[in-house]
Amino acid sequence: MPIELTASQALGLWHGVTLDQVRHDERDLTLRQLAILLHIYLVPPPHTVRGLAAELNVTKPVITRALDTMGEMGLVDRMRDERDRRNVVIKRTVGGALYLEKLGDLVREHGRRQSP
Repeated sequence: MPIELTASQALGLWHGVTLDQVRHDERDLTLRQLAILLHIYLVPPPHTVRGLAAELNVTKPVITRALDTMGEMGLVDRMRDERDRRNVVIKRTVGGALYLEKLGDLVREHGRRQSP
């Protein structure tokens, strides 16, 4: 069931979620990193550095830097594609799934507070 929010309400929802993230989670993802992480978990695999770069319209080094950071946080993992060693395949992790589940719960919680 879709919810109707004004632009101000939508921004208030986003504001509340981001404030809670900054206050309660030591992992401080950039908007780009979050977009990459959500893409990896919400769009069916496989995901490659090359594919993510094309999807987000950024360079491969931009994706690599973001994946380096998220890999250190345990949110994603990488491995060479055995069929084509030029490709690096991005893998989901339990840590990444739990992080996004918690984020999803946080969005729902703030959405309930925002509902008219």
